[in-house]
Amino acid sequence: MIYGFFGGKFLPLHRGHLYCIDTASRQCDYVTVIMFTGGDDELRICREQDDEILGVDFRIKQLERVCSLYDNVEFHVVDVTNLKLPDGTEDWDAETPLVRRYVPKMDYVYSSEPSYGEYFARAYPEAEHVIVDAQRVHYPISGTLIRAMKEIKERKKWMV
Repeated sequence: MIYGFFGGKFLPLHRGHLYCIDTASRQCDYVTVIMFTGGDDELRICREQDDEILGVDFRIKQLERVCSLYDNVEFHVVDVTNLKLPDGTEDWDAETPLVRRYVPKMDYVYSSEPSYGEYFARAYPEAEHVIVDAQRVHYPISGTLIRAMKEIKERKKWMV
């Protein structure tokens, strides 16, 4: 069995995320998708934008729907509200044991961010970091870009 892991905040869930989930599901026998909630970035963004698509409940429903399309993908939510470094930023190392509750074994960890490699090597030394569409060739979008869009029609074009 080949195990994969893909995690994120999904603020909002977009076509690039779906591409990563789809890629992982084709390369692995079993994939775990985790949505992290309660981090400072998420709370700040949701307060500033007050947009339904960024709400936790909305994102959970979207990810449940998307993950249910795949026989080999499961979905979990992990609350990281109280996991902070002294400077107040999120403590990814403290998140690792929470991920391991759902993903005790992984062969691959997926992202579109090469900069996550150092953390993944430390947190999941047995797993290969698979970088999916880092240059945003297939889906030239990110959550940051979607949140900056003023037109709802333009946002929806990229969202799942």
